[in-house]
Amino acid sequence: MIKEFKAFIARGNVMDLAVGVIVGAAFTAIVNSLVENLINPLLGIFIGSIDFSDLVLTVGSAHFRYGAFINSVINFLIIAFVVFLLIKLLNKLVPKPVEEKTEPKPTAEEKYLQEIVEILKKDDK
Repeated sequence: MIKEFKAFIARGNVMDLAVGVIVGAAFTAIVNSLVENLINPLLGIFIGSIDFSDLVLTVGSAHFRYGAFINSVINFLIIAFVVFLLIKLLNKLVPKPVEEKTEPKPTAEEKYLQEIVEILKKDDK
């Protein structure tokens, strides 16, 4: 079982996933910082405050902070839009790999037909 586990961990997909998760966490921190420190204050200039965290619904002794939920939804939409723009920018900056156009290999029938054509050309001379 330990050998199987080592083989599983050593497979490329698992290592790629681990690298992806680590880079994704770092990227998330960058995007969150961008949204919190640049985008939200910029939006605040034009729309005023976008802090709904004070909105609370109280039923008995329970407090439903739906304003915090609204803030989270707004932040999610902003982050999703910023990531969309970053991906579009990266797609423009990173050149797409050029696929080499290769001729398909001739089938056995095509090879035989080519040989027949060559033989017929020799006989006509």
